[in-house]
Amino acid sequence: MKRAFIEVRFLGVALLAIALFSSSALNAQEATSAEIQLAQAKKKKAKSALKKGKTASKPAVQQTGNVRVIDLPTVLRLAGAQNLDVQLAQAQLNEAKAKHEIARQRFFPWIMPGLAYRRHDGQIQDVSGNMFTASKQSYNAGANFAAQWELGDAIYGQLAEKQRAKAADHQLETATQINVYQAAQDYFELVKAGAQMGVAQESIRVANDYAKQLEGAVNAGLAFKGDQLRVQGQAERYQLTFRQIQERRRIASARLAQTLNLDPTIELAAADNELAPLNLLPANSALASLVAQAMNNRPEMKRQNSLLEAAKDEKQGTKYGPLIPTVGAQMYLGGLGGGVNDSWGNFKDTQDYQLLFGWKIGPGGLFDKGRIKASEARLEQAKILSEKAGDEIVRQVVEQHTRVNSLADQMKLAQQALDLAQKTVQLTRERKSFGVGIVLESIQAEQELNRVRNDYFEAVAEHNKAQYALARAIGRTTP
Repeated sequence: MKRAFIEVRFLGVALLAIALFSSSALNAQEATSAEIQLAQAKKKKAKSALKKGKTASKPAVQQTGNVRVIDLPTVLRLAGAQNLDVQLAQAQLNEAKAKHEIARQRFFPWIMPGLAYRRHDGQIQDVSGNMFTASKQSYNAGANFAAQWELGDAIYGQLAEKQRAKAADHQLETATQINVYQAAQDYFELVKAGAQMGVAQESIRVANDYAKQLEGAVNAGLAFKGDQLRVQGQAERYQLTFRQIQERRRIASARLAQTLNLDPTIELAAADNELAPLNLLPANSALASLVAQAMNNRPEMKRQNSLLEAAKDEKQGTKYGPLIPTVGAQMYLGGLGGGVNDSWGNFKDTQDYQLLFGWKIGPGGLFDKGRIKASEARLEQAKILSEKAGDEIVRQVVEQHTRVNSLADQMKLAQQALDLAQKTVQLTRERKSFGVGIVLESIQAEQELNRVRNDYFEAVAEHNKAQYALARAIGRTTP
């Protein structure tokens, strides 16, 4: 009778501990379900906000202690304007435009205003060859207008520099797209780390609550000490995971700050830690259509085409440019004065005119075979580089199209696995309520739920990153 009483008492205390644990775990399950439902509910809202470039509910950047909260539209805006690579590309574009302007200025004459003084004392020879002694001086004041047009080089050189300026413009667009894409990748890494930190924190809370419950049961002699230590060990592993995620989030923050040209010592945090799947591009887009868009839109392809045209202009310049004559013209307008000995008078108007035409034969002109062959070699290189750029673009589109479709399937599988893990936890609680479950089963169920939640957030983050990668692959700055 005494033994039966002890067993009933033991069972009652155990059921009380199980009930407390089930309540904590149920809260965790409800929190998980709420996160998924919230993510799905925010899907359309997030897509609309991204396309508008703003969020409706909160400011773009908030300061919370030493942490600066930032949202995705702000990240994309800063990446397109503030990044150092973009600024460097802008400086290179300015240089290319200046070189084009210099090439255009070769068509204009130059002016040299000035003064000149000349004096002679002593022996001199006249035009007939007679020698005599003379003392004289002269001076003039006026402007010399001179121009020399190497028309072949000027015409074809200006055309080539114009194409290089276009190429630099496309390079700026390339740098902008690359940094917008990289900023989106860094931002989603930051969001993923924040979501996983929430999972780890909830796991720590549940494990600690369970450990306290078992500690009371062990002290009352109603539970096995090994079960208590096992739960405490699991809580410590969750603490380790939490610290590792903190590290990843801080690193993601520093990388995002570098991409945005912000101070990396300032910690950035995502405005929303709930990952919502984004569908920024039409589902099941035809691969051939995406490849065609990429070949038309990618600034890298436009840049290579501009450089190819520049190489063609250079080749034409070396072949046909020397056939166009060099034209020179000079005109002096001013006055001339002076006379014998120290005379300063006799100052009157004077004008001089000169016009010439010529052709250059040899290096840099007609029959310069080395120059022609070099331009042909540069043209061939430009053709090869253009073809390589096209192949690279097609590969990127195929790769990112494959990733988008694959990750969409992975998200569905992760969602199904999450549903199963939640059901497993529920069944484990039911077994405990009947007193037939063991601590190890609860720990394994919680571990599986924790792992699957992280897998789901990983799949969503990678899916969102792949969306931006595909948009970048087809040449769209923003999806």
